[in-house]
Amino acid sequence: MWQNARPMSARLELLPDHPHVALVTIDRPERANSLDPATLRDLASAWERVAGDDEIRCAVLTGAGERVFCGGMDMRTTIAASQRLARGEKIDPADFEGLRAVKTATLAGFDLKTPLVCAVNGHARAIGCDILLAAEIRYAAPHATFALEEVARGLYPTGNATVMLARQIGWVHANEIMLTSRPIDAARAAEIGLINRVVPADALLDTALDTADAIAANAPLAVRETRRGVRELLHRSLEEGYALQEELGKPLRRTEDAAEATRAFAEKRDPVWKGR
Repeated sequence: MWQNARPMSARLELLPDHPHVALVTIDRPERANSLDPATLRDLASAWERVAGDDEIRCAVLTGAGERVFCGGMDMRTTIAASQRLARGEKIDPADFEGLRAVKTATLAGFDLKTPLVCAVNGHARAIGCDILLAAEIRYAAPHATFALEEVARGLYPTGNATVMLARQIGWVHANEIMLTSRPIDAARAAEIGLINRVVPADALLDTALDTADAIAANAPLAVRETRRGVRELLHRSLEEGYALQEELGKPLRRTEDAAEATRAFAEKRDPVWKGR
């Protein structure tokens, strides 16, 4: 992995007051939290940590500052480097590593294996809007806006949008967002199901962390397999869906955590999960 002494522009924090929850922050407010190659590397590293650490049971993603969640790819660095690479030109090794990290950084086909909650603190544009499509739960501040602007820039939205958006909010809404490139506000995003709800800006992160705490407090294996089932059963036939849910659910009934849940109920106490 590419490393140097620079400050990280996407950072992961483990908060003492929120056990088993990772807070990931895109931290380039002076550049609208856009994703330059360095930020892509940092973000990919954060997601790899979340996916590989069984102690992390839920993650929260937000942006630094009060104006922008993520403004998309950095047009001056990432997009320019990508275009040079497409023309067969040589690019800086650090930029190349950033481009290699794009799919992981944007969760486009990279399985986080862990529920993700988004606290959309401002504008979510292009890949910034695209990233949140990988999240299970999304809250937004009232001033947040959402737009997928790739077609206005002559580009194809190669992240999550054409794969995931129509599965999540419906055909007509997905096409309106992707084909017009027009932004929608937070109220409209909630209306069409792109986000769960609009939350006052000063309560946004606390709301996301409270939800993450509720998820992290549940049996980790059951949470992980339920998340997997929701994703994998979405477009199966009913027959396939019922068969697969039994395949996913049966092993959980034999786990130590399932036995602990029964004991804790009988003893009128909170269960202590082992993740096995």
